[in-house]
Amino acid sequence: MAKCPADFDFFAPEVIESPFEFYQVLREQAPVYLLPGTNIYLLSRLDDIRQAAKDTETFSSDFRYLLQGPEPSPAAAEIYKDGYDQVDTLLTMDPPRHKVYRSLINKVFSARRVAKMQDYMEQIADELIDNIIDKGECEFVRDFATPLPVYVIADQLGVPRADLRKIKAWSDAFASRLGGMVTPEAEIENAHLIVEYQQYMVSIIRDRRAQPRDDMISDLANTTIEDGRLMTLEELLSMIQQLLVAGNETTTSAIAGGLLSLIQLSDQLQVLLDDPAIIDNAVEEILRLETPSAGLWRVVTRDTRIRGVAIPAGSLLMLRYAAGNRDASVFSQPEVMDVCRANAEDHLAFGQGTHFCPGAMLARKEMQVAFRALLQRLTNIRLVEGKNDLTHWPNVVLRGLKSLHITFEARV
Repeated sequence: MAKCPADFDFFAPEVIESPFEFYQVLREQAPVYLLPGTNIYLLSRLDDIRQAAKDTETFSSDFRYLLQGPEPSPAAAEIYKDGYDQVDTLLTMDPPRHKVYRSLINKVFSARRVAKMQDYMEQIADELIDNIIDKGECEFVRDFATPLPVYVIADQLGVPRADLRKIKAWSDAFASRLGGMVTPEAEIENAHLIVEYQQYMVSIIRDRRAQPRDDMISDLANTTIEDGRLMTLEELLSMIQQLLVAGNETTTSAIAGGLLSLIQLSDQLQVLLDDPAIIDNAVEEILRLETPSAGLWRVVTRDTRIRGVAIPAGSLLMLRYAAGNRDASVFSQPEVMDVCRANAEDHLAFGQGTHFCPGAMLARKEMQVAFRALLQRLTNIRLVEGKNDLTHWPNVVLRGLKSLHITFEARV
């Protein structure tokens, strides 16, 4: 008997872990779907998601209370008292005010700046491979997919590489809180890490205002915005936080998930080995299939309809990018990886419209560099027997592998 949307619980761990059958049922039977017992509507078809993302007047990004996660417990709230308030800046702000902050990010993520970074990205990738190549085995998420983007964003921000583990822990804490599926113990740990991040960054911000350097934090901390003032500490903490999460969590997940798919689909891996010139297109196909930012919220500001479904003001809309990126009306055989897919770049992995990811150029460049380096220097890449459960972190918004144990040989 065919399944229907009601057969799935969107928030159930098993659906979060393996959501693709649910997405297919939604696209076919209920592309605008009200989650039972909630005021949340899921969009699962690409064109609907694209249109809603462009309509900022009806579908607002003012969802800061969701970005902060569920109401903190008394114990967590007590910890947050030692930190700084979270304010709206980039992700949770609508036009025209959003433009004030977006213009700053566009400057620090300029095409010229990203293009100049390629050589040193390649150097980082080679150094990371140097550390594992003689061992013939590694935990890929920890040893490569995490440090590559974290080193890059840390270097660009102006944070010492020696603090890599702290940076990753802080970023994970923000991602965990955003995901809305934390245990009471994790909530307390997240609170401690987030306050630690705030206090650490405030010290760096103050240093960069006193002695500016050639880094993003200096640029952000010393640039006058349209109001004729410098950003407050709270605004800067919010901006840097979003750069940290967007600058490493999603790229890490895409690199790791992409390599896993290539290992499991050896024919596609062989296509890349035979023709490295198509790696750029393969990156787009990986982004389409992996979609590390699986979805994002919008708040409905006025009564509206999508595909004839009435959506009342005050509802929440989940733009489910990961579902739209497997829409059969846009992508032929959407569940299949095809590194030569002609329209792979039609995906929405970076969002759409005003809130299109400002770090998209950086993420693409990091992934291109990563896969070129891996395929040039390693061969016979495969999964380590008995070490992989291939599960993902429980998170409503982000999707990323917990670990990936691989074995390989050096290419001669």
